[in-house]
Amino acid sequence: MRSLSRRPWRIRGAAIVVLAVAVAGLLVFPRAVPNAVGQLGSLVETFLPWLGLSVPVLLGLAWWRRSGVAALAALLPVAAWLGVFGGHLGSPPGSPHDLVAVQHNVSDENADPAATVRELLKVGPGLIALEEVTPAALAAYAAAMPAEYAHHTVQGTVGLWSRYPLSEARLLDIRPRDVGTDWNRGLRAVARMPGGDVAVYVAHLPSMRIGVSGLGSARRNESAARLGAAIAADPLGKVLLLGDLNYTVDDRELAPISALLSTAESTFAFSWPARAPVARIDQIMGRSVTVTEVWALPATGSDHLPIAARIRL
Repeated sequence: MRSLSRRPWRIRGAAIVVLAVAVAGLLVFPRAVPNAVGQLGSLVETFLPWLGLSVPVLLGLAWWRRSGVAALAALLPVAAWLGVFGGHLGSPPGSPHDLVAVQHNVSDENADPAATVRELLKVGPGLIALEEVTPAALAAYAAAMPAEYAHHTVQGTVGLWSRYPLSEARLLDIRPRDVGTDWNRGLRAVARMPGGDVAVYVAHLPSMRIGVSGLGSARRNESAARLGAAIAADPLGKVLLLGDLNYTVDDRELAPISALLSTAESTFAFSWPARAPVARIDQIMGRSVTVTEVWALPATGSDHLPIAARIRL
């Protein structure tokens, strides 16, 4: 009797299945990507939500291969994406709050400070934090602020305008070691609010650079560590941080700060670049206060979008 040869069992579209599983795994476990080479892990975490765009590609490939198994596998990234980012989709506007705060890197090339301030005032903020306020433009920003924001402090190129009295306003040194003393991009002040004093930090961390060697972020990480140390040592229980951190909240290198402070998952509120925002690198975060909602505001004369937050004190 002639023996029958057995053909190996194969899944049509097996490569698509493997790719779908890999994308789902990356969404759930992005820290599996090491940072040792070019800060690749941080780069993935910065743009992590955009991995969801792989789903229609995977479904298209599954249709091309006529593979039901591959089509089902393409749903794994959908489930993973919803598990990680679903909280950004379900928060209704108008969350309960005691305070609205606005954060904006206004750009040192902003040609219309007055129009920028008018846009920020539309949400009725109690606190307004600005970065890249150049000495030449400071008078224009100050003049555009209504009288109720008479409480303010500007340290270097960062400023805070408040409806509430401010005290203990001072420069906060978050300079990387190889940066000169003219680099002043941090401040701390105490806002005397109806619910008690709140330590308010405004910070502008160094930019990251993406090049052939990967993500250049050594200065940013060093500055974040210094800022995190200052917040950890702050004697007040309630803390608010508003700033252009040049980090997304998913970036593992933000740990010196994100381990101490939290923010809302209300919307993605992408803030950079203004013309086609792909990441939120501007943040409003708090300790012993609750950021209930974060959203992006319309474009100004800056390369960043402003962001606003509702906060329970």
